[in-house]
Amino acid sequence: MSLTSSTCEHSHGVQDFTPHDVSERLEAAKEQSRLRGVRFTPLRQQVYRLILQANKPVGAYDLITQLQQMRLSNNDNETDAAKNVAPPTVYRSLEFLLAEGLIHQLTSINAYVPCCHPRAQHTAAFLICEQCQRVQECSSLPVQEMMSFAEQDIGFTVVRSVIELSGRCQSCQ
Repeated sequence: MSLTSSTCEHSHGVQDFTPHDVSERLEAAKEQSRLRGVRFTPLRQQVYRLILQANKPVGAYDLITQLQQMRLSNNDNETDAAKNVAPPTVYRSLEFLLAEGLIHQLTSINAYVPCCHPRAQHTAAFLICEQCQRVQECSSLPVQEMMSFAEQDIGFTVVRSVIELSGRCQSCQ
């Protein structure tokens, strides 16, 4: 499976979405899911919205906590069992969002960020600031060339790729 079909010659901050951007992204994801015949369930939508709204990469257990708080505030008359969010359901939602190209997983910090080019099959490098936790996504030509080299010159079939660089962003230097 080639992961090299989309490039963008600059970087994008992955946490710079306005409420309008979040709504547009959710609607686009709903429509894409409908066209592909996959279920974009209410829980998947909630998880995606929380990732889009986050101002830094968000971990699965942070998402679980936020979802439980949302349920508690929305269902004051429900039993405690109905308010709990099972971790496997959140992980399944994250797997769905990853498979649909809507988010990326940052393995070095075990967290998730929105994709800057949702559903466009691409390989990205992530610049992660160790001080402010801001993340930039880069889908530039050098990243694509590295993937092409692995696939075409070496004959290595890339199934999944995560390129992460940790350091200090321009603002924190």
